[in-house]
Amino acid sequence: MKLVIDASVNLKWILGAEEPDAGRAEALLAAIAAGEHRIFQPPHWFAEVLSVIASKRTHRIEETFNILQAIPHELCTNIQIYRDAARLSVQLKHHLFDTLYHAVAKEHGAALITADDAYFAKAYRLGNIKLLTNFI
Repeated sequence: MKLVIDASVNLKWILGAEEPDAGRAEALLAAIAAGEHRIFQPPHWFAEVLSVIASKRTHRIEETFNILQAIPHELCTNIQIYRDAARLSVQLKHHLFDTLYHAVAKEHGAALITADDAYFAKAYRLGNIKLLTNFI
């Protein structure tokens, strides 16, 4: 299955038991490692996750690099993704970083997996998005 994994789920891989639904996130990571999913990511995904870890859990920076670098993914930098993300941002009145994940999912016929309830509530009607709690 084609997936896009947003920062809310990526952070669960690093923070582990500190996070709700950490077990679901770890099961997803194991499925990705087993080659069950094809992963697409927007250009900012690594920086977004790393910025949270650098500001809140500095002792986990190296672990973050190791986990994120090990995830097989295709980086999506098509300019159309930025256009679509900007349109989604305006339409949903939501931050562009979140809509970039969604634009990548729509572009590639993938499902955006998120643990961000607020974004999901705004965006689920547009398709290509699933809550982590309902996915695994």
